[in-house]
Amino acid sequence: MHPVTTITGEVASPLGLAAHPEQDPQCVARAAQCGINYFFFYGPEPGLFGKSLLPLVQKRREKLIVASGSGSRKRATLLTNRRKILSGLGIETLDIFFAEYINPSDDVDAIFAAGGVLDELTRWKAEGAIRYVGATAHDRSLSRQLAADPRVDVLMQRFNMAHRKAAAEVFPEAIRTETPIVAFTATRWRTLFEAPSGWTEPCPTAVDCYRYCLAQPAVQVVLTSPQSVEQLDENLAVLVSPALADRERLHWERFGNLVYGRGADTFDTKWQ
Repeated sequence: MHPVTTITGEVASPLGLAAHPEQDPQCVARAAQCGINYFFFYGPEPGLFGKSLLPLVQKRREKLIVASGSGSRKRATLLTNRRKILSGLGIETLDIFFAEYINPSDDVDAIFAAGGVLDELTRWKAEGAIRYVGATAHDRSLSRQLAADPRVDVLMQRFNMAHRKAAAEVFPEAIRTETPIVAFTATRWRTLFEAPSGWTEPCPTAVDCYRYCLAQPAVQVVLTSPQSVEQLDENLAVLVSPALADRERLHWERFGNLVYGRGADTFDTKWQ
C-alpha cells in the first residue's frame, strides 16, 4: 500500500479521531497526547473540533494529518468549502480533501469525467492546496471504481462486522492499486454493542470493532468518534491490542450476520 503520512513522513495512526456533534473538545488534545495523528471532520466548518485542533496545528502542523471534505459536485462550491476549511484552521494545505458520499444517485460524469470532481481535486493537489485526493462511498461498485481510479489516493469506506461485503468486493481492488482504506462506521453507530436476536454471548466492545476493521490488509486507518474523554481512553486500547486472530474474526462475523439480518432499510442493507 501507499500509506498516508504526515508532511514529515510519519505514517497515519491506525486509529483516527473523527468529530462528533456532542464530542468533548478535550478529546482532540487527549488523542494527540496518546499517539493519534489523524483527525477528520466533515467540512466546511471546522467548528469546536477545529478550535480544539488549532493549538496542535500551531505547534506541530507537519506531524498531523488533517482531513475533511465536501459533498458538493460543483467546482465553485468545492473551492469555497476548501477555503473555509483552510481558513478555519489557519493552514495553507489540507492533508486530505474527500469528495464525500459518492453514491448511485450522482451524475457519474460530474465525478469521473474530464473537468469533474476528481479532476478538480487533482488540480488542487498539483497546486499544493491538498496533499491527497480522497473519496468516500457506501456503494461497493462505485467504491471499486474509485479504488481503481489513479486520481484517488485514499478511499474512505463504510465497513464493520455487519457491513463487510467491501472486504470481498472493494478491498482487493484497493490492494491491487495500493490505495489505502480509511474505515468508518466501525461500530455501526454503536448498535454493534447491542445483542441481536439469537445472540447470547457478550457483545463486542468498541476496541473489538476497531480491531476487526484493522485486520483487513487494505485498511490503514479506522475512525473513532467518541463523545467523551472516557470513551476515547477505552478506544485507545486498540493501539496496543494484538492483531485479530482467525477464531475471533469468525466469532464476530457470526455476530455480524445476525445484526445484518435485521436491517430494515435500503441504506442499512442494499449497499453493504
